[in-house]
Amino acid sequence: MASGKALYSIAVVVIGFICFVVGAVAVGLPTWGHFYSLENPNFDQGYFGPWRVCKRLLYYREKCGIDVSKFRPSLAVYIAGVVAAIGVSILGVFCILSVLQLAMISSKEKVGLKYTHLVMIKLALALLATLLSIAAAGLFAVQGDDRGFYLVRGEAFYVQIVCIVINSALFIMSVYDALFSRREGGDPTTIEESGGTTINNPGFKEGRGISMTDASGKPYSTNGHGSVASMNTTATTLTGLSDSTITRSPLRSSLKKPKPKDGMGIQNPGYSGHSPPLNRNGSQKKVRIQTHSTEV
Repeated sequence: MASGKALYSIAVVVIGFICFVVGAVAVGLPTWGHFYSLENPNFDQGYFGPWRVCKRLLYYREKCGIDVSKFRPSLAVYIAGVVAAIGVSILGVFCILSVLQLAMISSKEKVGLKYTHLVMIKLALALLATLLSIAAAGLFAVQGDDRGFYLVRGEAFYVQIVCIVINSALFIMSVYDALFSRREGGDPTTIEESGGTTINNPGFKEGRGISMTDASGKPYSTNGHGSVASMNTTATTLTGLSDSTITRSPLRSSLKKPKPKDGMGIQNPGYSGHSPPLNRNGSQKKVRIQTHSTEV
């Protein structure tokens, strides 16, 4: 989607250059109109534009100047030429900004000014160029048949009409370009934030982790044999009037005892290494084995 927006911006740039070329041709052509004398069309005829008047002579010759003919263009024709020239200059600025826009699209870095500001400036310039091209054509159309001459619109006038059409298209495309630049991914100079992929490793274990009881939130206490002692926690009623002590079992059993080294037999806490041995002649000696609950 982002590449599509970039291609659209490039298309707007191309249309802007076309408008500049067409507008420059319209201003540069001298044949905005042709005049013919009503009395003797073959004797006094020629063409004119905002900047000069030229009279056609015999043998395909022509003479240009102010006083070469009785025909005098109105002031509106001159103003139309000035307005058209200003419009072309604005399109020239539009093209310069388009070069900066292309540089931003290709390098994805800000060049001179912010991308969205540049697009908005181009939108304003496209609108102004369209209005000026319409004004130039309208001012030239004010020149009518008078003073014994009839007029025919020249090639430059129709080129100016074409300039109005493509300038209007440029303005509409610039509007959409400005809208696209404000959407997500429309500004090529802005780095899009991409969410990192989190990989869960169930085998990972914290090196210095602290085990907590489920009720008290206090760490376990460990005795010398590695068994875990139980923790006393205090639970308070919802009303806060009475407290009761609850003994909770730890998550791991505290009854685990170290295995005897011999591997067999019942461990006798009262046994010592100095107990008398049994007699070999068959006599027996009663031995009291102390256990937790029974006597043997």
